Amino acid sequence: MKPTQLLSYIYPMTKTIASKYSGILEITWHNGKKYLNSKNANYSYGSLQKILKFGIEQTKLKKVNSILILGMGGGSVVETLRKDFKYNKSITAIEIDPVIVDIASTEFGISEDEHLHIHCTDAYSFVKTNKEQYDLIIVDVFIDLSVPDQFLSETFWDFLLRLKSSRGDIIFNAAVKDSKNENIQQLIGYLKTKIYKVDVYENVNDTNTLIILKSL
Repeated sequence: MKPTQLLSYIYPMTKTIASKYSGILEITWHNGKKYLNSKNANYSYGSLQKILKFGIEQTKLKKVNSILILGMGGGSVVETLRKDFKYNKSITAIEIDPVIVDIASTEFGISEDEHLHIHCTDAYSFVKTNKEQYDLIIVDVFIDLSVPDQFLSETFWDFLLRLKSSRGDIIFNAAVKDSKNENIQQLIGYLKTKIYKVDVYENVNDTNTLIILKSL
């Protein structure tokens, strides 16, 4: 066990890294575990990891041959898929922030390999131009505590729904203690008109709202 990891059982050990997109990021060791946080939110390997694990548990992952992750962050959802669910098929991960892509690699050991393809690009642009379809899409595109408005728009979701295979599911990490947000409610209503089963889970891990879409 590393000295920093040992000391973290006594008090948290934190270093900060500046990011153009996310402001000041914090890499913190606490009680022997490393986390990636923004100013106000857990970005990877804490509460967020538990929330997305819950979402994945609601899907039929054994039938999934390809996954698209929008908002890779430090890569905790990749770790969850590999370690908790033993998923070893194709994952495409999108992350706009090159600083976070570097942190995922150097701090958490998440980097490209034969099964993981990482694109450092804007998720909206990727969804708009990409043609490949996926059996599971995970949308986790927060900046600190907020989902940028463009990812709540009908236009974005029309692009995204084209990328979902006929048997595929979508997990959307939609809100932090803000599930009554008018834009989110409008989006839920819109998605229900697209002939999908829309499940809304509020207060997952006491904080977040997850929206899960499944084909009827």
